[in-house]
Amino acid sequence: MISRLASLKTVAVLSCFLALAACSKKSTPDLDAGTGPGSEARPGSEQDFSVNVGDRIYFSEDKSTLAPEAQETLRRQAQWLNQYGNVTVQVEGHADERGTREYNIALSARRATAAREFLIAQGVRANRISSIAYGKERPAALCDAEQCWSQNRRAVTVITGGAN
Repeated sequence: MISRLASLKTVAVLSCFLALAACSKKSTPDLDAGTGPGSEARPGSEQDFSVNVGDRIYFSEDKSTLAPEAQETLRRQAQWLNQYGNVTVQVEGHADERGTREYNIALSARRATAAREFLIAQGVRANRISSIAYGKERPAALCDAEQCWSQNRRAVTVITGGAN
């Protein structure tokens, strides 16, 4: 009898949480309409950088070469970083879950280095950019399919100081 009451209480509590979750609706504003998250970003802020410039680039499987889309994002990052000369960043290299830990650490280090070197070539001072390799330790998406693996093969530029 007591275990049945405990089970009913658990079900009731879970039902309440599900009901509350169903009531909360996250709106997705149209970014082109000027009402999206970037429209309120303070110039020079972390939000300005991530929303209006783009803070991540993606790589092909087992590659650390920069695709044209990645280069364009990095050019925007460099332009923004050159405009806000007091900002420092760290480029995080990531890999998908396939392969050994050692292989993925080395691959993600090459990815972070490729992004860092590109930013430096665009005029950003080297002493403002550090890099770190996470390998497969910090996935952006979790599933055993290409749709997730492609999101995890990335480099993310994270502001570490000096933003408004």
